[in-house]
Amino acid sequence: MKILITGITGRIGANLAVALVAQGHQVRGLVWERDQRVEKLAGLGVELVPGSITRAEEAHAALSGMEVVYHLGAAFQGGGPFSEEEYFEINVRGTFNMLEAARQSRVRQFVFAGTDALYEKYVPGGMEEPITELTPRRPRGAYALTKSVGEELVNGYFLGHGLPTTILRFAMVLGAGEILDFPQFYLSQMKDSAPELAALWQGEERLVALRDAQGRYFKKHIAEVRDIVHGCLCALGCEAAAGETFQLGGPRPFTWDEAVGPLSAALGIAVVEAQVAGTPTHYEFDLSKARRLLGFDPQYDVGRMIAEALRFRRGEATGLLPTR
Repeated sequence: MKILITGITGRIGANLAVALVAQGHQVRGLVWERDQRVEKLAGLGVELVPGSITRAEEAHAALSGMEVVYHLGAAFQGGGPFSEEEYFEINVRGTFNMLEAARQSRVRQFVFAGTDALYEKYVPGGMEEPITELTPRRPRGAYALTKSVGEELVNGYFLGHGLPTTILRFAMVLGAGEILDFPQFYLSQMKDSAPELAALWQGEERLVALRDAQGRYFKKHIAEVRDIVHGCLCALGCEAAAGETFQLGGPRPFTWDEAVGPLSAALGIAVVEAQVAGTPTHYEFDLSKARRLLGFDPQYDVGRMIAEALRFRRGEATGLLPTR
């Protein structure tokens, strides 16, 4: 198939392009002038076209002749920082432009990158029940708010125009090597966030196994980029995905002890335990809908993410593209 990827220079878009080309698809990427990290795409046989989703004529030109679009482009990290107005222009008007171009081009599928930022994940006592696609959206801040509006536009084009759409809500996505630098694992990065942690700082780096006021280890659900790419591929051409929203994430959540233990062994950094007051990190996603309807089968839990990140840092072949 002929497939357009907006946001092709990002960690997801670039790795998705690799996977689609490997499957024999013809891939075109829309490259924004403020985020031109195209070196990692060299030699892939991907057609790269300059343009911005905020300019309707360029959105239409990029979609010309395409059958499927993965709309991953958004005001998020690459090309930032962003003003409130830019969040609206890129994430709302840009999504409208892509949807309208897709409608007029009669594409076979429009896949929209959603985000778990729509959920209120950090609440007193932590979230007791897994987050599902039906968990109420409570977006905070310009990014989450405009992505929420983007979802409404996508659903509106499915219901109002019959455009075959699919929304994939991504968990926090980490690319090549990034799990090794996750700041909440390191005491030097966390010492100013709570008096309990400041008291532990002795001027030498430590990994910190965080516990909440109830004594539970912090719990978080993220995803390695290859699992997100896998979810994107699962949605491609899937009839059951039409008009649906799916949460994607890693195979299971992790607790802080499950992460800092392997990191300590690999990096030779000691671990300290810390119980902190306040709102904890304690949530997980229910991926059963994506598993059932898409055949989504993520493989990279935190242990495997760490092992693969170490391989990448050593220069061994992992199949991952650089994140920068």
